[in-house]
Amino acid sequence: MQLLTYVKESFRELKENMTWISWEEAQKSTAVVALFTVLFALAVFGVDKVFQTLLKQLFQIF
Repeated sequence: MQLLTYVKESFRELKENMTWISWEEAQKSTAVVALFTVLFALAVFGVDKVFQTLLKQLFQIF
């Protein structure tokens, strides 16, 4: 029964004692994170392509 009590109290604490951000703020934050994730992925892709090109040219020399 202690586990059941723990789970009930945990849910009660999450519902009553936590301060949650608004739905609109959560959506805006999600959009910002998604945008920066895409931008970071493109930056990593660009750096990878530059290094790939440089290494190909270096190996063609030898």
